[in-house]
Amino acid sequence: MTASMSFARYLHTASTLLDGKVIVTGGYSGAIVLNSAELYDPSTSVWTPTGNMSFAREFHTASTLLNGKVLVTGGDGSGGYLNSAELYDPSTGVWTPTGSMSVRRASHTVSTLLNGKVLVTSGLGSSGYLNSAELYDPSTGVWTQTGNMSFARYVHTASTLLDGKVLVTGGDGSGGYLNSAELYDPSTGVWTQAGNMRFARGYHAASTLLDGKVLVTGGYNGIIVWNSAELYDPSTGVWTQTGNMSFARYAHTASTLLNGKVLVTGGYGSVGYLNSAELYDPSTGVWTQTGNMSFARDWHTASTLLNGKVLITGGYNGTSLDSAELY
Repeated sequence: MTASMSFARYLHTASTLLDGKVIVTGGYSGAIVLNSAELYDPSTSVWTPTGNMSFAREFHTASTLLNGKVLVTGGDGSGGYLNSAELYDPSTGVWTPTGSMSVRRASHTVSTLLNGKVLVTSGLGSSGYLNSAELYDPSTGVWTQTGNMSFARYVHTASTLLDGKVLVTGGDGSGGYLNSAELYDPSTGVWTQAGNMRFARGYHAASTLLDGKVLVTGGYNGIIVWNSAELYDPSTGVWTQTGNMSFARYAHTASTLLNGKVLVTGGYGSVGYLNSAELYDPSTGVWTQTGNMSFARDWHTASTLLNGKVLITGGYNGTSLDSAELY
């Protein structure tokens, strides 16, 4: 355990800054959508409040840019879906508005590309399920639309590959949960299909491994909570099954550790909220259980710190949580 946050929250974001601190933004607490943000300092294990965002939001995204600032986009606010974006400057602790997205969206994904631009994909908007994508240019603060995905989806994942392309997997779409995957090529702005997973799944997690493959874990298809995991190999475009987790789970987290293993924590499963954690070893394809968290939780965040530890924040287990723990 480490010190608790100032606010209990879930459906929030957590971003590791260039100086190693972690900023947590927004989320839902009880019956309130939050605009607050707070900083965790690993050197002292202390949380301190920092500037508030202009808009309260949940189901939003946050990404650390190459210039060290943090970009927050969209989400669901007290007035509905948002297209607004704002920038946090760690040197001042101040948020400033930046260009708005073309589309209001929540439960979307965000990926920082190798060229420094930020790709936002699909999500849920005022018009329903979205297949649109847009690019943010930090040098101008302007959003431009880019190619549409083949499928509208939300509660999907997006993973930046070693070659700079972005792999989007699964999610819930207008026709139900999806097993499809698509690749975005920043050099052309075009999406191409990237094979199908064995199982349709949303609320799952995806992790880029040190060898460049992508590990997809757990999730939900509207009926079944999965304990299965699959690997995508960018060099062949093929999906293969790998070892099953000990527990079926969704709304969990997955973090690639400095040693190459993947840590999965919490989520919701057939037995309810989970406090269990497990490690995946890419060299064997085997999962092993590791220490349990102090609190069962889903919709939490996991941040890999510069010292290799993983910070878990907030979440929900029947009530909003303000607790944080270090693995």
